[in-house]
Amino acid sequence: MTSTDAPAAIAPAPPVLAEVVRSGFTEGHHRGSLVLLAADGSVQYALGDPAVPVFPRSSNKPMQAAAILRAGLELSGERLALAAASHSGEPFHLDLVRKMLAEHGLSADDLQTPPDLPLDPVAAEAYLAAGNVRERITMNCSGKHAAMLAVCVRNGWDTASYLDPAHPLQLLVGQVVAEAAGEPVASLGTDGCGAPLMAIGLTGLARAFRSFVLAEPGSAERRVADAMRAHPEYVAGTRRPDTWLMSEVPGTLSKMGAEAVQAVALADGRALAFKIDDGATRALGPVLARALERLGLDAPVVARIGRSPLLGGAAEVGEIRATF
Repeated sequence: MTSTDAPAAIAPAPPVLAEVVRSGFTEGHHRGSLVLLAADGSVQYALGDPAVPVFPRSSNKPMQAAAILRAGLELSGERLALAAASHSGEPFHLDLVRKMLAEHGLSADDLQTPPDLPLDPVAAEAYLAAGNVRERITMNCSGKHAAMLAVCVRNGWDTASYLDPAHPLQLLVGQVVAEAAGEPVASLGTDGCGAPLMAIGLTGLARAFRSFVLAEPGSAERRVADAMRAHPEYVAGTRRPDTWLMSEVPGTLSKMGAEAVQAVALADGRALAFKIDDGATRALGPVLARALERLGLDAPVVARIGRSPLLGGAAEVGEIRATF
């Protein structure tokens, strides 16, 4: 660098969304970006830069499920909820995935999910205690993959290449994501389950969830939202915040994603989306609870979601807490 060269600009660090407090001492921070939308869709509150594209990870699943419906697969009820799920791998999840596959002449061998254990720790312990090993069907995205395979069978599309970004189904998913978000897909990647992954901004993600809860009855988007809200235990599991929130606050649509992404829309169109930069899901609950409070949601489940204690031995000695 010469003496006349200006130093490169350094991007400011994202704001702190949560802090880790142990024994009264702040030992860590979780940074990220967040956006809250008012009922009319305007930005009510923002932290960081919610316009910067992120990979929503599994928060994109409602859009993927809507694309499956648009492609002609008839799904409803628990099956449609499971198509939009990051399920916990509990027995009732796995049983329905097997049924969905069998109904279309498919088996677990057709899934291209990576072999995995149940997402829920309690379910994983029981699964291992029964002598089981990692399987494709146990991976939390197997419901989505079963639905993707089923719509390929329905349309005569190749099932071996259903995860190819150029596959007709995945091209349609990209269209649905862009339409719902109100912005173009900024980048294409590969999700942990192997499916194509579309990057959008957090504001676009919040808009997408808002558009699903406000969509016309009978539309693909509304059908997905209605199924998820009616059967939240199939979207997540019996011990998951998405399930608690959709069960206890009527009309709410909620879906987390890996790397600490969360999107929520309330029945009246208020919505939120955030991402914690370091991917620490331990901070997800406290940040979500505070964001819901700022949206004006007053419900007992908010405190339940926000509780994230730290232990010292067997005693509670601190907490992870939101800072905004």
